[in-house]
Amino acid sequence: MQKLFPYAFDESFKRPVAYFSMEFAIDQALKTYSGGLGFLAGSHMRSVNDRRQNTVGVGILWSYGYYDQSRYEDNSLKIDYRRKFYYFLEETGVVVEVMINGKPVKIKAFLLPAETFESAPVILLSTDIFENDHLSRTITHKLYDANPETRVAQEIVLGIGGVRALRALGIDVDIYHLNEGHALPLAFELMKEYPEFEELKRHIVFTTHTPEMAGNETHEAGFLSRMGFFNGFTLEEVQKRLDYYDREFSLTVGALKVSKRANAVSKIHEGVANEMWKDVPGRCEIISITNAQNMRYWSDKQLVSAMQEHEDYQLIGRKKHLKHQLFEEVADQTGKLFDPNVLTLVWARRFAEYKRPKLLIRDMERFRALIGNEKYPIQIIWAGKPYPLDERAVADFNELVHLSREFKNVAVLTGYELRLSRLLKQGSDLWLNTPRWGREASGTSGMSAGINASVHFSIDDGWHAEFGKDGINSFTIPHADPTLPNEEIDRIDYETMMDKLERQILPLYYEKPEKWMEIVKNGMNDIFIYFNSQNMVEKYYRELYDYESDSTETKER
Repeated sequence: MQKLFPYAFDESFKRPVAYFSMEFAIDQALKTYSGGLGFLAGSHMRSVNDRRQNTVGVGILWSYGYYDQSRYEDNSLKIDYRRKFYYFLEETGVVVEVMINGKPVKIKAFLLPAETFESAPVILLSTDIFENDHLSRTITHKLYDANPETRVAQEIVLGIGGVRALRALGIDVDIYHLNEGHALPLAFELMKEYPEFEELKRHIVFTTHTPEMAGNETHEAGFLSRMGFFNGFTLEEVQKRLDYYDREFSLTVGALKVSKRANAVSKIHEGVANEMWKDVPGRCEIISITNAQNMRYWSDKQLVSAMQEHEDYQLIGRKKHLKHQLFEEVADQTGKLFDPNVLTLVWARRFAEYKRPKLLIRDMERFRALIGNEKYPIQIIWAGKPYPLDERAVADFNELVHLSREFKNVAVLTGYELRLSRLLKQGSDLWLNTPRWGREASGTSGMSAGINASVHFSIDDGWHAEFGKDGINSFTIPHADPTLPNEEIDRIDYETMMDKLERQILPLYYEKPEKWMEIVKNGMNDIFIYFNSQNMVEKYYRELYDYESDSTETKER
């Protein structure tokens, strides 16, 4: 359907693709995302436009988004759900129907035109329409609803409803790309079009993002069958076709079995994923295509221009201006006036225990000494959204909020969405990333910080292991032995991190500014060349969409 696209397709990217994702972070005004998965999908959609690819996005129009992050009277985290309205989406006139838990549910398709935010066209699905009863309307209310029935219903809407909406819109699709396993029900809709299993697999590819078993969604197989996840096929038929008889049905295992090829999102993650799923019979091959970010969206153009033209004076001046802009937000939220001449460290991403947001405060005496160091002053900002029902993550966030009251140079910001994320990345000097090694599939926030002259300071996991040259384009925290107990891993990583921060990074920033600027520019240049999502979406075409197996037999690794 060429009129969907405001550009002529590049000859290399004409194969029609539909990219299915539970979340898309395309613009601050469109709140259809929670965190990194959405940030990746948003950059992917923008780069589709940049490279003139024949790809359409398929997602869900969340009536209340993920949640709105605000504060109670004591400044602790307040979780709000406010209804969203989008006047820039277009009505398509298409309504399709799916069966959920034995009941018909209507799904309305809206269009985000490619021209609106210079992205791929994106089809957004909603059950929150008057044709449905109240319960059916709530299916697309909240992203990642905690109720298992609602969660599975959302996946049926995305997978089965998405394929039916594309057909009703007359959009031809050859390759269906699952960004995580949420849209897996689409395979059971396509089975009716491609009853031969090997032919079905030629049309599906899969990106896996989660390097730990607990993060890979599973449900009791009988429950999925009752909900309509298998689209009218009996559980016995599905088990036989997939050769998958486990009582607990993993969406990731299902996706690996119905795809012609899958990708992990970094080279380390490729190894982790192949080890995790090595005992799954009949699964597809898992390669690596490292995540990336859209630099047209994330980068400050003046910073990049100054880097490319070796105009250090302009780069320094522009960076101070961007720090001022971030510090206006800090002052507005916290009443603290930060100094643009002081090194500013930021930890900002989804609040999750394995990402260790509190690693910096493991030893409070040492933290107080760091914060109070007059020779090498530092300012620290935390930001990020915990999952609203993760009590530990919410408690960690609030602990940092209460701790920050003690210090004039420590802040915790709320409202971590695209706008604040960009402010933080453009206004920070040092971007801290502290996951336990092997548990960060990729991590991309450091890419969009690094392109904005913020030096990446990270555990050597995910994308950083492919990018980092310690002391040349970034600073690396060598990881502790991952076989040790978590408490010991955290102790060792903490000591390594603090030693490097106190003894190398802070003295370098203040005593050798020319060397600091060299590291900044090296990082910017390497990210601009190697971690722009334009390169990533080209690899998706070459290594996933256009890939054809040498034989019709399923490849195993």
